[in-house]
Amino acid sequence: MRPHTTPWYLSLSAYWFATSFKWFLVLLVLLPARVAELVDPAEKAGKLGLLFAVGAVMALVGPPIFGYLSDRFPSRWGRRMPYLGVGALLTAAGLLGMAYAPSYAALFAAYLVLQLADDLATGPYSALIPDLVAREHRGTASGWMGALQVLAQIAAGAVGFLLADLALLFYLTAGLNLAAAAWTLAVIREPRGVPARREGFLESMLAPWSNPDFRWVWATRFLVMFGQYVVQTYLQYYLADVVRVFTLWGRTLVREAFQAVALLGLVISLGAAVSSIPAGRWSDRVGRKLPIYVSGTVMALVLIPLLAWPRFDVLLVVALVFGLGYGAYTAVDWALATDVLRAPEAHATDMGIWQTSIVLPQILAGSLGGMVDAMNRSSPGSGYTALFLLAAAGFLLGTVLVRQVRGVR
Repeated sequence: MRPHTTPWYLSLSAYWFATSFKWFLVLLVLLPARVAELVDPAEKAGKLGLLFAVGAVMALVGPPIFGYLSDRFPSRWGRRMPYLGVGALLTAAGLLGMAYAPSYAALFAAYLVLQLADDLATGPYSALIPDLVAREHRGTASGWMGALQVLAQIAAGAVGFLLADLALLFYLTAGLNLAAAAWTLAVIREPRGVPARREGFLESMLAPWSNPDFRWVWATRFLVMFGQYVVQTYLQYYLADVVRVFTLWGRTLVREAFQAVALLGLVISLGAAVSSIPAGRWSDRVGRKLPIYVSGTVMALVLIPLLAWPRFDVLLVVALVFGLGYGAYTAVDWALATDVLRAPEAHATDMGIWQTSIVLPQILAGSLGGMVDAMNRSSPGSGYTALFLLAAAGFLLGTVLVRQVRGVR
């Protein structure tokens, strides 16, 4: 298949579609719902936060380790594809384990398998864009990747909205994961002749941090993802405890909080689907920073109405505008990260380290569960207000500090 065509971009990022579909449902719908089924209602936020935090600790070390192994020990099947295949199989196993977990402990174990499998697959897989795409096309490639991710969220939101059978949702997610991995494995061919990385493990882990642009790209992504996870982790509980009634123009849209959060996610993804590819192409023309400034500011300011009007109709408008900003930001920021990489033989290691800026915020967001429960007991809803303020601060700081990246316009 000819590179840099629409079918090629779709094949290159097919597994990102499956990964986005999976995490949308797992984080917003499936895992919170299963935790609520298995624990005391008064402890649900704390138990969910603990689960996310421990899983995120594993995700901190997984992508860099598997990325390093991918760079250091290439096989006859390639540097990236073997990890993608094995990781996809283990991901399906973890999802089915979560579906039938009889206790919180069993759910915890299955979720850790899922997290490890995702790191195994996506750590090396994240190197394919810098491996295969020239810098002048990376905004477009990242835009297609972002578009597939948000289209997956649209599909996941629709499925979560329409289906109330949790077990069926787990099966659909596992099947899609396997199908998308098979598509990418069948079509994409890795570059040959790239030398294996020679540095030792510790030296490889420290190498990208000597690049100040890498440090700033990592830090700004961390701040923005912190804002996202602070809201995302507890959104279902905010809907259940504060909003409670899910109406639009006096008409009840859904009755369950997990369906309401899926609908909001669907609206966010619709907005993101509109902006991802145009923003990526725009960044190829004008540089990465301007699109990030615009999109990050939109994400921060749009949270303010929620503090004054905690209503579902307001949430739907906020979700749409936030989605436009989020789609543009994610597409362009991925291209920005690939632009600051220095060594082709170290793409997977460096991208794996960069991905820790996405998962580390889960630890901090998950650790806030106890605080949210305590604040809500003292003053109903105050814990969620604090979360929205933290999120807005993360979005603003992550946007402004992109100006410190010097080697990319």
